[in-house]
Amino acid sequence: MNTPDYFSSRRTIRKYDSTRQVDLSLIDKMLEDAARAANTGNMQTYSVIVSTDPDEIAKLAPAHFCQPAITNAKAVLTFCLDFNRFNRWCRLNNTEPGLNNLQGFTWGVIDTSLFAQQFVTIAEMNGLGTCYLGTTTYNAGQIAETLHLPSDVVPVITVTVGYPAELPELQERLPIEAIVHHGHYEIPSDEALTEFYAEKEALPVSKQFVKENNKENLAQVFAEVRYPKSSNEQFSRVYKEFMKNQGISL
Repeated sequence: MNTPDYFSSRRTIRKYDSTRQVDLSLIDKMLEDAARAANTGNMQTYSVIVSTDPDEIAKLAPAHFCQPAITNAKAVLTFCLDFNRFNRWCRLNNTEPGLNNLQGFTWGVIDTSLFAQQFVTIAEMNGLGTCYLGTTTYNAGQIAETLHLPSDVVPVITVTVGYPAELPELQERLPIEAIVHHGHYEIPSDEALTEFYAEKEALPVSKQFVKENNKENLAQVFAEVRYPKSSNEQFSRVYKEFMKNQGISL
C-alpha cells in the first residue's frame, strides 16, 4: 500500500469478509513488529490477548454490547496494561517495583496505546481492516474474568480485525487549525471555535442525530446523550474499583 495514500484515506472497518480468516502467524508477526513501538524505559508494561476462535469471540462480545464490529470479527485483540510480569520479575530479583500508582498507570496506558496503534497501522498496511472498541474500560471486570487476567493486569484497548467487507465514507476531522498550536496555546475566539465545528455540524448524519434525540445542536447530543457526565462518572467509579481490586492505586 502506498504510504501517503494510507494516512490520508485511513478508514475504520466494522464489517469483515466472512469467507476469509486471518492467519494467526500473520497476527503474531505484526505484533512482533508493533512491539518495536516506543515505550517508557523499555519496560514494555503491556500484554495482548489474541482471540480468534469464534467461541472465544462470542464470550467477549457481551462486554462490548455485541457490536457488529466484534460479532463478525475474525480476530479480537485485547491490549492490556500489564504490571504483573514486570512486578514478578523485580521480586524474583530481590527488589520491590513501584509502578502500581497513578504515574505508573499513566505510563502503562500510554505505552499500551502506542503498541496498539502501531499494530493497527501495520495490520491496515497489510490489507486488513480494524476497529477500536471504546467499550473496553466500561466492562473491564467482565473482560478480565473472560480472559482470566491476573492481578496487576488491566484491559485498556480492544481492536477487532478482519479483511474488509466494506469501504465506508471517510469520516470528517476537525481542521488542522483547530488542533495545532505553534509556540504556545492560542485560545480561539468564539467565532473561530464555531467555524472549527461547522463541517461536523452540517453533516446529514449529525443533523439526524440532533433530530432523533430532540436536541438543539450536536454539542448537546455529545454532552447529554452519547457521553453524559453521569455515565462517565459511573464508569469511572467501576473502572477505578476494578483497578483497586487488581492492585493498582490511583
